[in-house]
Parts: sequence; C-alpha cells; structure tokens
Amino acid sequence: MELKTLIGEPWADYGLIDSGNGRKLERYGRYRFIRPEPQAMWAPATDDWKADAEFVPGSDEDGGGRWYYDQPVPADGWPLRWQEVTFQSSCTPFRHLGFFPDMAPVWDWMRERTADKAEAEVMNLFGYTGVGTLAMSASGARMVHVDASKKSVAQARANADLSGMADKPIRWIVEDAAKFVAREVRRGRRYDGILLDPPKYGRGPDGEVWRLEEDLPALIANCRQLLDADSRFLFLTVYAVRMSALAIGELLRQAFADLPGTVEVGELAVREEARGLLLPTAIWARWRR
Repeated sequence: MELKTLIGEPWADYGLIDSGNGRKLERYGRYRFIRPEPQAMWAPATDDWKADAEFVPGSDEDGGGRWYYDQPVPADGWPLRWQEVTFQSSCTPFRHLGFFPDMAPVWDWMRERTADKAEAEVMNLFGYTGVGTLAMSASGARMVHVDASKKSVAQARANADLSGMADKPIRWIVEDAAKFVAREVRRGRRYDGILLDPPKYGRGPDGEVWRLEEDLPALIANCRQLLDADSRFLFLTVYAVRMSALAIGELLRQAFADLPGTVEVGELAVREEARGLLLPTAIWARWRR
C-alpha cells in the first residue's frame, strides 16, 4: 500500500513555530509552549525560543513530568477556534493542551466524505474533548461521542456550549469504547462513519483495561459490523510508535474485504512555520467508499 501524508497547516489559533533537538515550540492562541517531541531529531531553526511555559518530562519513559511557567497562563484554560468550533485549551498533566491540532486535516476529510449525506450518523470513539465531534456536528452530522473519561466528556459538552452547539443532535456517552461498540452491534445499529483515536493504554469507568496491540483487532471487527455498503468511512489514528501504518492498514484491509471501497494508510504531520518542514505525529489507516 502506498503511504500518504495528511498535513496539518497552521491557522489563526494554532501553529508549530519551530522544532528540533527533541522539542517543539507551538502557539495556542496568544500563548506559546515548549513540549518534548522525540520525532524532532533535527536542529531547530533558531535557539532563541521564548515561551510562556514548558513541559519537562519525567524520567519514566511511559509518562510523568510537569509544566514550568515563565509567564502566567490561565489555569482554567482559554478559548481557541477552528472554523465553526470554539473550544477550551489548557495545560493538562499529560503534556497535551486539550486537543490534537494534527487532527485538523482528518476533520476536513470526514466532512468531505459526508458532505452529500443529510444527517449522516457518525460515531467518535475515544472522543476526548470533542473538537472532532463538534467539527462533524457543525457540518450537519448526527453524532455519538464516546469516551471512558467523565471529565473529558464534561469538557466536550462545555465546548459544545462555547460553540453554540448545545442543542445539536449529539449523544454524549461515558463508557468503555469496546463495550459500547459491542452493544451497538448487538442492537443492530449502523453508522455512516466512525472515527477511532485510541490510546496505547487506558482504563474504562468500571476498571476495564485497554491495551492497543491486544484489543484493537476485536474493536475493528466490531466497528466493521456497524458499517455497510452505504457507509462512507472509518478513520483510525495510532500514536504508538512501535506500530506500523502498513500493519494497521492490513488489519483494515482484511476486516473490510467484503465491502466495496478503498483502504489507505499513511502518517499525520504538522507543517512547521519556520521552515515549512513536516513534523510526523501519528500513523493512520482508513476505509472509504
């Protein structure tokens, strides 16, 4: 399979300013942040980085670390905008800032796939703070937003309020994603599209354990049962560096072998403003009609 690259371009409220030496400098609205980035193995455009805060990782390769602030940053976050969607960004304990900007080209692509389908039924699994859910809702889709974190779903609903979308047809589900999908299969439900952005490891609200390499094939198989020949897409992103785009592409190719359509694979990347180079962030595979 040919590898494709989906490129996140800078926009008014977000940009990758510079990168290198294992770090990246980004702007989120009026604030600038430095975060670790193992993929940035090159030298930065300049060593003169000025930021409001920096996340310094701990010694544990599986996580840890903390934010160090040079300037005051609102503890409860600040609003950002992507097209019609307004949402809250904030410095989380997990080095993220409340959304994943490299997903912007994915949101655009999903909207294109359902542009001619009135009230398309779309599910966002591992939906986090809901920016992708709201991007699809703004384009007219009926959404099901699923995340095991009550806090994340609460933030997603708050973002819907910020965007003036509180009355949109969105089902907010706090549940283990694999459990929910299996139940939807038993109910005989179908969807026009599914977005999956699973973590490498996670726990559900009732202590369910999610391990990407072990649990992804069964989840994909169940998602296939929710799609049919009239469905438009399934999009899977993976941030685990030990996996290959070709591997997850073959997983989808086999699962969707009985449906018409195309399986494609590739990488997500963000374009750096300083030099225009591409910083890879994740791998992806998708099925589309």
